[in-house]
Amino acid sequence: MAVARAHLFPISVSEHDVSSSFLGSSPRVWRFFFACPCHARIKRTHLLTTAVYTEGVSITRSVQRRERMEPESDDITILNERIRREQSKRDVSRAPVVDSEEADKYIQLVKEQQRRGLQKLKGERVGKENGQFSYKVDPYTLRSGDYVVHKKVGIGRFVGIKLDVPKDSSNPIEYVFIEYADGMAKLPVKQASRMLYRYNLPSESKRPRTLSKLSDTSIWERRRIKGRVAIQKMVVDLMELYLHRLKQKRPPYPKSPGMAEFEAQFSYEPTPDQKQAFIDVEKDLTERETPMDRLICGDVGFGKTEVALRAIFCVVSAGKQAMVLAPTIVLAKQHFDVITERFSKYPNIKVGLLSRFQTTAEKEKHLRMIKHGDLDIIVGTHSLLGNRVVYSNLGLLVVDEEQRFGVKQKEKIASFKTSVDVLTLSATPIPRTLYLALTGFRDASLISTPPPERVPIITHLSAYNKEKIISAIKFELGRGGQVFYVLPRIKGLEEVMEFLECSFPDVEIAIAHGKQYSKQLEETMDRFAQGEIKILICTNIVESGLDIQNANTIIIQEVQQFGLAQLYQLRGRVGRADKEAHAYLFYPDKSLLSDQALERLSALEECRDLGQGFQLAERDMGIRGFGNIFGEQQTGDVGNVGIDLFFEMLFESLSKVEEHRLISVPYQSVQFDININPHLPSEYINYLENPMEIISEAEKSAEEDIWSLMQFTENLRRQYGKEPYSMEVLLKKLYVKRMAADLGITRIYASGKTVIMRTKMNKKVFKLITDSMASDIIRNSLVFEENQIKAELLLELPREQFLNWVFQCLAELHASLPALIKY
Repeated sequence: MAVARAHLFPISVSEHDVSSSFLGSSPRVWRFFFACPCHARIKRTHLLTTAVYTEGVSITRSVQRRERMEPESDDITILNERIRREQSKRDVSRAPVVDSEEADKYIQLVKEQQRRGLQKLKGERVGKENGQFSYKVDPYTLRSGDYVVHKKVGIGRFVGIKLDVPKDSSNPIEYVFIEYADGMAKLPVKQASRMLYRYNLPSESKRPRTLSKLSDTSIWERRRIKGRVAIQKMVVDLMELYLHRLKQKRPPYPKSPGMAEFEAQFSYEPTPDQKQAFIDVEKDLTERETPMDRLICGDVGFGKTEVALRAIFCVVSAGKQAMVLAPTIVLAKQHFDVITERFSKYPNIKVGLLSRFQTTAEKEKHLRMIKHGDLDIIVGTHSLLGNRVVYSNLGLLVVDEEQRFGVKQKEKIASFKTSVDVLTLSATPIPRTLYLALTGFRDASLISTPPPERVPIITHLSAYNKEKIISAIKFELGRGGQVFYVLPRIKGLEEVMEFLECSFPDVEIAIAHGKQYSKQLEETMDRFAQGEIKILICTNIVESGLDIQNANTIIIQEVQQFGLAQLYQLRGRVGRADKEAHAYLFYPDKSLLSDQALERLSALEECRDLGQGFQLAERDMGIRGFGNIFGEQQTGDVGNVGIDLFFEMLFESLSKVEEHRLISVPYQSVQFDININPHLPSEYINYLENPMEIISEAEKSAEEDIWSLMQFTENLRRQYGKEPYSMEVLLKKLYVKRMAADLGITRIYASGKTVIMRTKMNKKVFKLITDSMASDIIRNSLVFEENQIKAELLLELPREQFLNWVFQCLAELHASLPALIKY
């Protein structure tokens, strides 16, 4: 063993060897180290204690002086911190073990789903172009002053379309005129329609920081590249998450013989879209071995609940439990009532509701029943996600209106998706959900056909006017109907109550909001559902799912305070029957509204037809905050290029996902041609409890992966303090080989002033890696030629400096790995 390890970690026990070959007695040796720029940051002396090795024991004053200095980071520490940061952004547990063949199948599956999904689900803003989907803008839809993005030049301000005579013709043609920071550009309309995008920002402000320059497009090019790299990282993260899910297995559910009888209880004729959703879900459950993760996207009242009921029946018939998760107690209670009624013919299937309306004793009873499998279907709010709820045999999770849950709840929902079947119901999916559905990472069924008896809701948008409110309520009450009156906050409900009681003294009016006592809220909602209460003044607690056929007028005050998805859902509370329904949206003085609020309102007016919740969610993506789509760190990258170009780049990245695959090589196959084997000081050897075991552990951790090597190094330093320079050199050799293996590099050597790295990566992967590198100096020194990465240096480096240069170069290349598919 000692002989085998001697080449990698030669240890000199001779005191003479230590002092002469490494430490030396002359201060000039130390000066040489600090003169080298590669070592300028490295701290050479450390606090002397009995537990920690200290280099240069005899230099007591120097040690004391350095104690007072700020600790400096060496190259390995900087790399370790970067690896830890990167790892913290990603869930380590989800990294799948996937072979190349499985990856190939998955990539083809994604591409096929993407083709189908985009065709089926594309929003009205997405145009078709050469088989690809484009967000390019029609120049004729632009207004003077709108900001636009030219793919090659950058951000400018649209001035107008005018006739002008081209140089090589006498016939005038239409040109698009765009103002940039340093001049005006004109483009023929045909060319503009191929190159221009509307500039939308994820924040309220639509104004870009600066306009681009015609004379210098390099700044714009860097911004575009940064956005492309950010997108690529996102795509890889999503692929790893969904590959992990696809590797989970569960036996397909048997087709229940009682399903036909259960389906016959549905009293309506299913629409064609509904029938397809039934088929999709049945196939997911009975024909696939991977857990279902399907989005049912259907407008309010279009029959999403029936799809969920059939899925629940299939799972429960097989002896599994089903959980139905709703964002509000009002909606949970409604789901409970519907499910209880629908399963009333099946006495063996027990349905339970877990809510804050219950007493402590009732809750405890339900928790015991869930744990012991005595409840088959459990309905509730986010309390179902708590640690105290232990399921006996959970098979299906139905999530209604996922966008209404908080971040922690969404994370808990996501954790279920790798182990149980999940069905998500939404009329306006959260943008992230919509994006996943669009791009093939998640299955989706779209129900866009309204039931035959439904008529569109008439939307009225105007400044606040008491006379209009009174008139609208009189009209609805006059035809025997009921009214929702919605405000954004609890404060103000009482004031509206006083106003309406004065205007309608003989009408039953009530208030409902989430801060009321449980029994009081439940009683109020029941009385409104029974028709006893005619006007319900409430917050957006009624936003989701509430189905009251006789309420066909909704009044929404302070409409600018609501998000677009909220407004769409609120409007959907009416028009559930065959009566013509009205939605009155009132805003204060328009001069008080932000541009974003005004755009929300105009979008809602445009989407008056039934079944447009999906297109509306697509619009909402561009209008409201982008942070909850892909995470806050991507927001800046979107702002760099605008949302429309960002999405086109995203679709492009997904369609070419296999081009950015990097296949690593075994650690032991990496050849690093460098003759540098410094001896470890005897003082350090004496501090190590078992030197040979530590050396062996170092090599094993390097062979495993970069994370293990990082943990080994940090543990070594934690236990024994900062290692001497000779040990640092040996650790760097391990890091170099590990990073090279991850990057598919098989050999590293120098030929004069040229550093050569043989690699299995392709040219497109190399381009993506170098585009995302932070160091311009290293990036500009690298070229790719015939499966080799070459760097031409200014001079031939000494061995130690060569090692440091290779370490820094590979650390830069390795930082790009999150943007690559690594199997």
